[in-house]
Amino acid sequence: MTGTVPAPFTADTYRARMDRAARAAAEVGLAGLLVAPGPDLVWLTGYAPPAVTERLTLLVLAPGRVPTLVVPTLEAPDAAKAAGAPVLTLSDWTDGTDPYAATAALLGAGGRFGISDNAWAMHLLGLQQAMPGTSYAALTEALPMLRAVKDGAELELMAAAGAAADAAFEEIRKVTFSGRRESEVAADLAELLRAFGHTQVDFTIVASGPNGANPHHEAGDRVIRHGDMVVLDFGGLRDGYGSDTSRTVHVGEPTDEERRVHDLVRAAQEAGFRAVRPGVACQEIDRAARAVITDAGYGEYFIHRTGHGIGVTTHEPPYMIEGEELPLVPGMCFSVEPGVYLPGRFGVRIEDIVAVTEGGGRRLNDTTREMVIVD
Repeated sequence: MTGTVPAPFTADTYRARMDRAARAAAEVGLAGLLVAPGPDLVWLTGYAPPAVTERLTLLVLAPGRVPTLVVPTLEAPDAAKAAGAPVLTLSDWTDGTDPYAATAALLGAGGRFGISDNAWAMHLLGLQQAMPGTSYAALTEALPMLRAVKDGAELELMAAAGAAADAAFEEIRKVTFSGRRESEVAADLAELLRAFGHTQVDFTIVASGPNGANPHHEAGDRVIRHGDMVVLDFGGLRDGYGSDTSRTVHVGEPTDEERRVHDLVRAAQEAGFRAVRPGVACQEIDRAARAVITDAGYGEYFIHRTGHGIGVTTHEPPYMIEGEELPLVPGMCFSVEPGVYLPGRFGVRIEDIVAVTEGGGRRLNDTTREMVIVD
């Protein structure tokens, strides 16, 4: 992902985000935030470097200080074009100089800082050497809610991404499955996502027959056969915001057991969705969906969390898993995706992205959750 996040975001949007992030850092006892290239930097500034290299690029945020982007001189012109650049100070450094010393001068003598999870180890070690009195905390650990709550404009982009993924599903269900390789159907899915506005396709899982029992199966050369259950899980970024949906289809008529398992997962997915409301702990979504599957005797075959957050990346906090006690807040967006995976036989997963509203949950995926029969 390069360039900037598109309208409706303005310099004022990014100013407000950076101010909020700096205040949140202070509230948890951090001296500031150090944000490396990646989703946090894009969300805070609208800037994605044209290439991720060994040269240090780092946004420095601290309460009471003007946000400063430390950037290589050769990339400064691109950084200056970012939507958030008008409310930033650019501090560029040239090859042959020490970028860590330049960054240290912005931070002071010591303190504890939040740093992006995806920051390079070499950069963190360089900062530690330049500032031996400092310590660091992973950004998602220190501020797990930083990007979790979406504003109105973000929710509109999330809804549009979900609708685009739905449109891709409506088209893929029309294609021939039987006699084709999983990889061919996956290529069709990727093409459809792009046709409906996605600029980045992150995954197109097509898991047929026994491959469906592997939740993260990579579409391969297996030829899809009549009688196969096929798990479809696909998504990516549209206008900078993520989609992610799963539906399980069947090639020809299913057996009674296959239909029963599919109906069970559909009921679990509905229970997880119905549990969504402000103030409820994230783990309660997992508990609601998991209880349906466990009570039916399939608990050992539900082998992953019920959901994950989504926004400028397709997987981010919060997570719908036992032990996560963060309360749901209006504006949060996350998946609800229970599944049952029977080794060597088949799998079923049904997934929607759900936004928390004042009154409960709002699905951002609206395609049928009933069993779909394909050719």
